[in-house]
Amino acid sequence: MKKTLAFAATLLAAVAGSALAQPQAQTSALRPDQVEFRALYKELVETNTTLSSGSCTLAAERMAAHLKAAGFPDADLHFFGVPEHPKEGGLVAVLPGRDAKAKAVLMLAHLDVVEAKREDWTRDPFTLVEENGNFYARGAVDDKAMASIWVDTLVRFKREGFRPRRTLKLALTCGEETNGSFNGAAYLAANKRDLIDAAFAVNEGGGGMLDPSGKPMFLGIQVGEKLTQNFTLEVTNPGGHSSRPLPDNAIYHLANALVRIQGYRFPVMFSDTTRDFFSRMAKAAPPEQAAAIEALLKNPQDEAARSLLEANPDYNSILHTNCVATMLDAGHATNALPQRARANVNCRIFPGTSTEEVRQTLASVIADPKVVISLPEVRNAAAPPPPLDPKILGPAEKLASEMWPGLPLVRAMSAGATDGAFLTPVGIPTYGIAGSFIDGDGGGVHGLNERMRVKVLYDSRDYLFRLMKIYGNLPG
Repeated sequence: MKKTLAFAATLLAAVAGSALAQPQAQTSALRPDQVEFRALYKELVETNTTLSSGSCTLAAERMAAHLKAAGFPDADLHFFGVPEHPKEGGLVAVLPGRDAKAKAVLMLAHLDVVEAKREDWTRDPFTLVEENGNFYARGAVDDKAMASIWVDTLVRFKREGFRPRRTLKLALTCGEETNGSFNGAAYLAANKRDLIDAAFAVNEGGGGMLDPSGKPMFLGIQVGEKLTQNFTLEVTNPGGHSSRPLPDNAIYHLANALVRIQGYRFPVMFSDTTRDFFSRMAKAAPPEQAAAIEALLKNPQDEAARSLLEANPDYNSILHTNCVATMLDAGHATNALPQRARANVNCRIFPGTSTEEVRQTLASVIADPKVVISLPEVRNAAAPPPPLDPKILGPAEKLASEMWPGLPLVRAMSAGATDGAFLTPVGIPTYGIAGSFIDGDGGGVHGLNERMRVKVLYDSRDYLFRLMKIYGNLPG
């Protein structure tokens, strides 16, 4: 969900002063269907799916039980996984459509959650607590809100006998939160491509922001994301006694390299998504900012406009590739010259730029052969952004305008990463569409006391239920 927070923070910075905020109604007594949904949501949230001690496989089995009880046959419920990761399995569910020639629509959500320590939390992170108009728990937002909504949506469709024109598919995966773990979306894309084949996918990543009073400020759709890639910078030498200092010091080589990276600015770039985003923002931004946006759109080399916009870290995050030092490790004794100095540099790479291009740029900027640059792991290859397709974006925005009249609607590229990065490259363009809102402090996602407003969850459920009916009946 770090990707969602980056997306939301960018939008907050863009529209904070101009949104036509809509008051949120007080939560009333739950409808019978909401009572049932709440129980499903509670069951999923309270199923521990951390990598250290939880089981996505168990969560997938529990969600499949709901679908089976609603009438889904075993033939339409597909469990997947690998023997080496028995607790990291997932589920693909299929609701067949009427038109065999029309490509399916895929609903994607991940079951795994970030680690949470009970001693650090105010409440038990694996017990759903409803308090002060919020649901509190690890995964209350990321991503069990969407996962439970998708399961509930298919259950409701099945019970009411809804037969969409297009087949609707649901993929519940594991491994999104931990680089290097078994990633279900990557596995499906590489090994079960036919099972998840679809015209497009709807995923986490989009959403909006609430002001301190709980009023929505905007709603956004994520269209594309940066590639996240770590680089290891390492310097080694024989070291020696600290009483005999030498110019060839591993720490100094590394420190100089990091200072050079700090001072380097990657070129400004625009994709169709970010050009659309900034064009919309220019209409609502303060005059000086609007003028800078228009100038930079015309000339990405405009230094004055660039500097003004980069002063906002959220704009800066989507104007170009960014690389930043995040971890350091050096030396082996207080009285010895360092034999090794190592740093991690995390880069968020703009679409259209390869990992190797960034590595070569870093090497050129550092200009020191003593500094060896390597990749500790590769989460995924660079993914092209999905198109700004009006057949997909139009229905989502039209429905949002009906549910939240007058609310600003934007499209944006995420500076973070989602599992959509595995699907778009194999021909399933993936969009972040949630119909949900988060508090300005990020709602504790990936941190302590993660929370989601109760009304936001129920409204998101209604929005996505209606949207999937629309998508399910799109002409082929």
